[in-house]
Amino acid sequence: MEIKKAKRNFVSDELVITEWSVLQPYFKDLIDRPINNVLDLKQWLSDRSELDAIIEEDEAWRYIRMTIDTANEAYQEHYRVFVSDIQPEIAPLDHQLNEKLVRSPYLDELKQDSAYAIYFRSIVTAIELFREENVALDSFINEKSQEFGKLSGAQSIEMDGNTLTMQQASQYLKDPNEQIRKSVFEKMSSRRLQDRGAFDELYTVLIQKRHEVAKNAGFDNYSDYKFKALGRFDYTKADCIQFHETIKTVVVPVVREIQQRKLNLLGKDLFKPWDHEVDPEGKLPLAPFKNGEALLNGTIHMLNELDPYFADCLQTMQQMGYLDLDSKPGKAPGGYNYPLYEIGIPFIFMNAVGAQRDVVTMVHESGHAVHSFLSRDLALTGFKNLPSEVAELASMSMELLTMDLWSAFYADEHDLKRAKREQFESIITILPWIAQIDEFQHWVYEFPNHSAQERTDKWLALSAEYGSGLTDWSGYEEVRAASWQKQMHLFEVPFYYIEYGIAQLGALGIWKNSIHNSTEAIAAYKNALKLGYTVSIPEIYATAGVKFDFSEKYISSLINEVQSILSNY
Repeated sequence: MEIKKAKRNFVSDELVITEWSVLQPYFKDLIDRPINNVLDLKQWLSDRSELDAIIEEDEAWRYIRMTIDTANEAYQEHYRVFVSDIQPEIAPLDHQLNEKLVRSPYLDELKQDSAYAIYFRSIVTAIELFREENVALDSFINEKSQEFGKLSGAQSIEMDGNTLTMQQASQYLKDPNEQIRKSVFEKMSSRRLQDRGAFDELYTVLIQKRHEVAKNAGFDNYSDYKFKALGRFDYTKADCIQFHETIKTVVVPVVREIQQRKLNLLGKDLFKPWDHEVDPEGKLPLAPFKNGEALLNGTIHMLNELDPYFADCLQTMQQMGYLDLDSKPGKAPGGYNYPLYEIGIPFIFMNAVGAQRDVVTMVHESGHAVHSFLSRDLALTGFKNLPSEVAELASMSMELLTMDLWSAFYADEHDLKRAKREQFESIITILPWIAQIDEFQHWVYEFPNHSAQERTDKWLALSAEYGSGLTDWSGYEEVRAASWQKQMHLFEVPFYYIEYGIAQLGALGIWKNSIHNSTEAIAAYKNALKLGYTVSIPEIYATAGVKFDFSEKYISSLINEVQSILSNY
C-alpha cells in the first residue's frame, strides 16, 4: 500500500525539533487561541493532535536509534536531550492545554460522541495527577530507566571463539547435549551476575523516585498512583490480586503437570536450571529460519494466507525500512512495535536468532503493527493511544491465528506439530511468571523503603508460590535470586505486564472463535482493532467476539480448553 504523511495544517513542514524553543510558538498558539463554538473546539483538538503526533514520532525515532545501537553515544545524547531538555518544558503546557479543554463550554456537545468521551476521561485523569514538582522527577526517571538497556545490551559471552549476545547464546540452552547447556547457562549467569549490583542500585533509585512522584500526587504509594495513571478504568486493583491467586490455584498445578511430563521424558527426578528449554525427547532445537530476511519473508507469506491486508502492512514496512530484526552486539534486548503517529505506521524492533520463539515474537509484533495500520485514520492521536489490554489483545491473538500457517517455516509436519505444542505450553507456563512479576511490583512499591536483601527475599518467596518445585537450584541460588533482573518492564515500564495475562485470555477466545468460523473471527478481530481507543475496553473485546473477563471461572475454562488441545499432541 502507498503511505504518505497527512498534510500538515498547523505545524510547519520545515519544523525540525532541535530544542524546546522551536516548539514553544505552537503551544503558545493553542493556549492563547479563542474557542468560540464547537467547530473551533474541533479544530483546536485537531491542531493539538497534529502537534502531539509530530512530537511523539520525533521521540520515537530517538528511542529506536538508541536501542538499536546502545553503544552509540550520539544516539544516547539525542534521546537524553528530549527527555531532559524538551519533555520537561512540554509537560506543564500540556497541563494548561488539558485544563483549557475541560473548561470549554462546548465540551458537553462533543462528549455525546463516545470516542471523545473516552478521550476526555483520560484528560481528566491527567489533570488530576499533574504536579509541577513531578516534571523534573519524570524527566530524571525517563532518562535513568534507559540504563537498563545499556547494561543489558553490553552483555555477551564467548563461545568457540565467537562473541554471542545473550539472545544468541540462549539458543544453546535448547541443545540436547547437557554439558553444552550447562556451560552456556553458567557463562550467561556469570555475565549477568557481574551486573547484579548495578541493576539492584538502578532499581532502588527508580523505586525511590517513583515513590516521590506518587507522594507528590497525593497517593500513599506508587502502586496506587500508577494504577490510575495507566487509565485502568475497567477493573480494579482487587481484580489484579484475585488474578494472582487464581493463577496460583488454577494454573500452577497445570504447569507442574506439564513439567512432570518433561521430567519423565528426560529421565530425571528434578530439572537443573539449564534443562527448561531443551526438548525432553532429545531433539535438536527447532530452526525455522536462518536470518531476519528469511523470518520476514516467511511471515509475509503466512500473513497473506491469513488475510492479504495483514501481509500488505508488513510489506509496506519492509519497503520503508521500518524493521530491524536480527540480534547484534550493542543492541538492547527484547522486541517491540513502536507506533509512529504522524506517518501512521510503526517500527518493529527484534533480536532474532533463528529460534521458534522469534517466529512467535515476529507475529506478535505484526499484530501490533496491523493494529497501527487499522487505527491510523482515526481523527485524533489520542484515539490511537491504546491501553495495553487492547494493544496486547491484537498481538497475542495474531500469535494464535497464525499457528496453523507456521508451515511457512516448517516443511516437516512433526516439527510443525512440535512448534504448536510448545506454543500452547508456553501460554500456560508464562501465566505464573506474569502474575509473579505483577505481585512483585505491588510489594516493591507498597514498601518502597525495603533493602535489596528484603527485595531478594520477597522475590524468592514468590518464586516458591508460583513455581512448580521441580527445579534443583543447588549451587545456583544467586542466579535464581537475581532472575527478576532480566525483566525489562520492571525498569522501563512499571506495572505494564499483567496486561499480557489479561490479553492472553482474550486471545484464546478469539482463537476459539476462529476454529468455528475463521472468516467471522478475523473480521471481528479487525473491527475491534479499527476502534483504537474510542470505546471502553469491554466494548472493544465484545467487538472482537470475546469477554473481558479474568475471573477464576473464565480462566479455568480457557486453561481446560488448552489442556484438551495439548492432549492431542
